[in-house]
Amino acid sequence: MRDHLSSLPNSGREKTVNSDGLGIVKFLTGKVFLITGATGFLAKVLVEKILRTVPDIVDSELFRCMGKSHDNVYREFIMNKLVPVVGNVCESNLGMEAELDDLITNEVEIIVHSAGNTSFHERYDVALDINTLGPCRVLSIAKRCTKLTLFMHVSTEYVNGRRQGVVSEKPFYLGENIAREKASLESPGRSIPVLDVEAEIKMGFDARYAFQGNMVTQKMKDLGLERARMFGWQDTYTFTKAMGEMMIESKRKDIPVVIVRPSIIESTYKEPMPGWVEGIRMMDPIVLSYVKGELTGFPIDTKGVIDVVPVDMLVNAMLSAMVKHGAVQRPGLKVYHIASSVVNPLLFQDLINCMFEYFDSCPYTDVNGRPINIKRMKVFKSMDNFYSHIQTEAVQRSANSSQGKILSRRLQRSLDMVKHLAELYEPYTFYGGRFDNTNTQKLMEELSQEEQRDFNFDIGGIDWKDYICNIHIPGLLRHRQKVRDP
Repeated sequence: MRDHLSSLPNSGREKTVNSDGLGIVKFLTGKVFLITGATGFLAKVLVEKILRTVPDIVDSELFRCMGKSHDNVYREFIMNKLVPVVGNVCESNLGMEAELDDLITNEVEIIVHSAGNTSFHERYDVALDINTLGPCRVLSIAKRCTKLTLFMHVSTEYVNGRRQGVVSEKPFYLGENIAREKASLESPGRSIPVLDVEAEIKMGFDARYAFQGNMVTQKMKDLGLERARMFGWQDTYTFTKAMGEMMIESKRKDIPVVIVRPSIIESTYKEPMPGWVEGIRMMDPIVLSYVKGELTGFPIDTKGVIDVVPVDMLVNAMLSAMVKHGAVQRPGLKVYHIASSVVNPLLFQDLINCMFEYFDSCPYTDVNGRPINIKRMKVFKSMDNFYSHIQTEAVQRSANSSQGKILSRRLQRSLDMVKHLAELYEPYTFYGGRFDNTNTQKLMEELSQEEQRDFNFDIGGIDWKDYICNIHIPGLLRHRQKVRDP
């Protein structure tokens, strides 16, 4: 489709080049990493990039380029470079055996903590254990590493909760409360509860024993959502991740720390192949439901921005930040927003238009091989209007159903799924925050011309229409094996 798709506007910003660069390849050579969550989407791309950049693991298509370049010695090469560690961020010392613990504390130079629970509506105790206390457990290992030069924590931009307008790259301090921030601006004198993180953790763990019956899981999920919204966050995920950042800041002492906050992480832009993706990312359920004709409308602020970053650009930014701060080894904490909403905003309306143009030109086929004809998605400015649309659509579909007014199970599942997606994403489809990435922009300017080519994270230079229609959607359909209904 590349020939007939016009471009969306981008920033047009010219690159600044540092002739000396950061010395990324030189710094990475010979380094020993501990990467948590290494079987996850982001960490796989990070590991692949490191190995491909400094070739002095996995049965995944992502590593195909590596396999070709090393041919028969590929598996030997991988085993010489990677040491698999079975661990659990919910356990003391990550549940590692003593022999591995000694190896890590004596050899590891850089720790990248990317493990986390990304469910928006997780049990409160589970999310606290993984997202708030997990970083503390990894940090405690970092403090015992004799050769450590940097601790990098992967967070999310949405730890900024319900903050509106341009949000700067600044750390969270223990007890910061977004609800209080908003009240001080909008309703001075309004009483807002104090956020005591240690007490919040204790309360979350104690609650699981207080609830009785077979509804414990649901009650624990509801508790997390209630506490998050009380203090000014959208959901349990962002709240517990924010408290994790607070704990890192309060316990880091003299360890150099970098916190990377990516926005919505999507498929690769170029490396090691365009459009590689694993699992279902945040905007993908909308795309997949739309292509199957299940999603005909959605509650969205069409002038709002969906903040997206390709995973390989995120990895390149992480490696660059790693070198800048790991080489100097100065105590401190630096935050980087890897984001597009300020430097190169993608409007929801543009995303909707791209989806329609792609599937109108290249119709998706159903299980019988028949093309699915889709229409432009209807947009609704409120949840009430959207619910009315869902109800009307249910009546119309049931009238056309062979079962008359009785909805088939499949149709009911489809409508329930669409409603669930809308409720889940509503805080984000009407979100007014924009993430400043000044630190990230300055970091990019420190790269040499060669490094800017090999470690590109110029999000301002992305042509969103080209990325969505020619890279992301084809990649999503290619790599997603369960798109079709059974």
